[in-house]
Amino acid sequence: MFYGIYTPNFGAETTPRLLAELAAEAEEAGWDGFFLWDHIVYSRKQLLPLYDPWVTLAGIACHTEHLRFGTTVTPLARRRPWKLARETVTLDHLSGGRLILSVGIGDPDEDDYGTFGESTDRKVRAAMLDEGLEILDGLWSGKPFAFQGEHYQLKKVTFLPTPVQKPRIPIWVGGFWPHKRPFRRAARWDGTFPLNSGGPYTPPPDTLREIRAYIDKHRQSQAPFDMVIMGTTPGNDLKAGQKKIAGYTGTGLTWWLESLYRWRNSIESMRQRIRQGPPRID
Repeated sequence: MFYGIYTPNFGAETTPRLLAELAAEAEEAGWDGFFLWDHIVYSRKQLLPLYDPWVTLAGIACHTEHLRFGTTVTPLARRRPWKLARETVTLDHLSGGRLILSVGIGDPDEDDYGTFGESTDRKVRAAMLDEGLEILDGLWSGKPFAFQGEHYQLKKVTFLPTPVQKPRIPIWVGGFWPHKRPFRRAARWDGTFPLNSGGPYTPPPDTLREIRAYIDKHRQSQAPFDMVIMGTTPGNDLKAGQKKIAGYTGTGLTWWLESLYRWRNSIESMRQRIRQGPPRID
């Protein structure tokens, strides 16, 4: 079981330097990962400072040595896949092979997409996501690759270098359960980051078992597969935190991401929770 920190790329007093410092503190405190949200505008009504997560991840890579890191999740439809292919490989080399790429169709529709004239149709963005993932995987291969899709077209090209990680940079696919299509998509890749639709975002153990069973039904590969959820545990009560994590035994859970939001936590309370360390049960 792995334990990470999950935090937005925006909020009062949030800066790229602060996030890099928090990531370094997380590594020192025994956390395994540090993951950022990926938004351009989270809300037009709330005037919040917001920083690019990918530039911030470069700072995190340089401030840490062993910590896995990434975005959770990146809306692939908003990015040109070939540009993201270059960026992800660069980060993978900068960090010595520690990047994890989490993807989804993105949210909120109007604020983060409609504001800029991008599609608010989730079916369109889902199709772009599927094509984009195929392009990423092809360009990462280091072999000649061409693509002809509805949304993207590439003439034959070879991208070098390849990622440090083999067979590729791990791809986690996010989605809201009980919608099924995101999890059929996830079954083709390396992991999933499920959220509950219409209720508390953290899936309870029985729901996570249901999600895992659905993915297993549609998964053809025998390679390891990550089940990733976010939630909160009390840092000042280790036994209570361990009890909460232990409730997920047998669900297939591989990553617990401790959710720290700036609008719910002060910077000092975020530091304190990070320093208290993960509620390990293994």
